[in-house]
Amino acid sequence: MEHRPQQAQRPKFSAELMDMLAQGRMADYHLVPTGSNYVFYATVSDGAQGQRRVVYKPQSGEAPLWDFPTGTLYLREYAAYLLSEAMGCDFVPPTVIREGVHGIGSVQLFVESDPAANFFTLRDVHREQMLQLCAFDVIANNADRKASHCLLGREGCIWAIDHGITFHSEPKLRTVIWDFAGDRVPEPALKDLSHLMEQFSEPGGLGEQLAPLLSASEVEALCRRAQDLLQNGRFPFPGPRRSVPWPLV
Repeated sequence: MEHRPQQAQRPKFSAELMDMLAQGRMADYHLVPTGSNYVFYATVSDGAQGQRRVVYKPQSGEAPLWDFPTGTLYLREYAAYLLSEAMGCDFVPPTVIREGVHGIGSVQLFVESDPAANFFTLRDVHREQMLQLCAFDVIANNADRKASHCLLGREGCIWAIDHGITFHSEPKLRTVIWDFAGDRVPEPALKDLSHLMEQFSEPGGLGEQLAPLLSASEVEALCRRAQDLLQNGRFPFPGPRRSVPWPLV
């Protein structure tokens, strides 16, 4: 019988940590040398929580895209965090929107991870988490799920990063996670999604949280994708357009 390791306990992040990400002193900026947008490693610190490494993506460093509104990628990074929290999968590291040395942008907690791990090395051993991540990507309409955007944290949990190209109102799903096309969505994921949609329009719900970040048509399209996944109960197949990102890793 194949041995599968017990799923690691996902760390809990305090309100104090979130406050530090949003209001702490940012310093030690270092430009990441790869990528089409300007991304910085930095540190955030305060007197109580100490210092944490973060990833800072300023709006001013975003390269224009023909199919996404200019200057919105950092908002989508934060929207992905909110969706991950609302779905109960908690794949996206804690993320806030705040000012930095290059202006407003997203600031995300840096996750210490195994540099040799990616989706292709993780998909068999961490199948249950990958099924959840697949559902998240379908709802988020992720147009850029590369293999390297799946991280194995030092605590043994799967993390998902780089969500700037998400939530378009038109079908844009481009992902390396097509292994589950046509498979049934796990019942726990469907229950979490059903609960999310029941609470979506309530005061303080995800709909209210996303309204300042996405257009009305994008929020409506998200609801349609969620309802379709709930109704069909199966993961979609690739569409006629390009369905994988490039490069794959």
